[in-house]
Amino acid sequence: MNSFDNTINRRNTGSVKWDFMEQKLGLEGSDLLPMWVSDYDFQAPQQVLNRLSQDISHGIFGYSERQDDYYRAVIDWFKNQHNTEIEKEWITTIHGVLPGIAMALQMLTQVNDQIVIQSPGYGSFRKIIELNDRRVLNNPLIESDGHYQLDFAHLEDCFASGAKALIFCNPHNPTGRAWNEQEITQVAELCKKHDVWLISDEIWSDLTLAPNMFHSTLKLPSSLTDKLIVATAASKTFGLSSLRISNFIIPNLQLKDQFVRRLDAHGMDCFNSLSMSAATTAYQECETWLTDLKHYLQDNIETLNGFIKAELPHIRFTKPEATYLAWLDCRAMKISDSELEQRLIGAGIVPSMGCAFGEEGSGFIRLNLGCPEKVLSDALVRLKAALGADK
Repeated sequence: MNSFDNTINRRNTGSVKWDFMEQKLGLEGSDLLPMWVSDYDFQAPQQVLNRLSQDISHGIFGYSERQDDYYRAVIDWFKNQHNTEIEKEWITTIHGVLPGIAMALQMLTQVNDQIVIQSPGYGSFRKIIELNDRRVLNNPLIESDGHYQLDFAHLEDCFASGAKALIFCNPHNPTGRAWNEQEITQVAELCKKHDVWLISDEIWSDLTLAPNMFHSTLKLPSSLTDKLIVATAASKTFGLSSLRISNFIIPNLQLKDQFVRRLDAHGMDCFNSLSMSAATTAYQECETWLTDLKHYLQDNIETLNGFIKAELPHIRFTKPEATYLAWLDCRAMKISDSELEQRLIGAGIVPSMGCAFGEEGSGFIRLNLGCPEKVLSDALVRLKAALGADK
């Protein structure tokens, strides 16, 4: 049996996905199957568990600093996985991608400045923009038969209207697009033309699925990286979401020093030793685990795809190029988001509702496929009960 087939009980562990549906979503019921929060129901790689066990056995948890092996692990990972050369001097770390993006917005923009996002898009981008008293400027993606493209003409209009920054999700959540090299270059060229900061969230980069390729903005020519900040982490890749350490990679060293000073100003100059150990070990020793995981995720995607075609042909599913997220188009049912949600909850399955990703997500749902096959099989039974044509 593949280790990813192990069904591990996550209830009563403080899991947001499994234990906090009532608090976060207002949903009650121990029989609900959560498919919403984007973390795995898989154990982390054994090498990581061994390293953490070793660190805990040592028993001393004093102040810690990032060692050279952490930086070397990140550099080698980018080179070996993504054919991307980065320098140690470009790298700093912070306790999560979203805190880092929020800090970058505070540093680079002013109250009431417009920040561009692309919808349907990760709802927390909108949240951190608005809670930092900036204004969201939406650049909707263009959808055609389930395939999403960037609307460059509208993006340039956004920039020309005075937007100060773009939060660019590469690869994209929730649609699963892995933007190609030409698309990324065109985005960067527009940012340069209009003097816009490019903040590229590349946390899903390692989960680009064959035969698709990931193209990092860090591979752009140096003429396009003066106003670039790239956020990455091992957390999505290796199931380490609560061991919070994220890489902020900034080729412009003056900008990077400015970002580090801002971290210091907030007292963020102390680092979690367990987080650093886990990420370092994952990057250094767990490439094979990731390869096996991606095969498993692709099997889950194919299982869902076959099920949709056979049992729910009125639901449209375009297989993601990256991520383990399924973006299902339920608009053919011609029901409201509220009714769609009630049908799903009534059948005992909890997705992320598409409308939470912006109005362009209305009529869609997002399912997390980072789960054992047995859990997915259960989810499909519930999905059919909720979305079957006889409903």
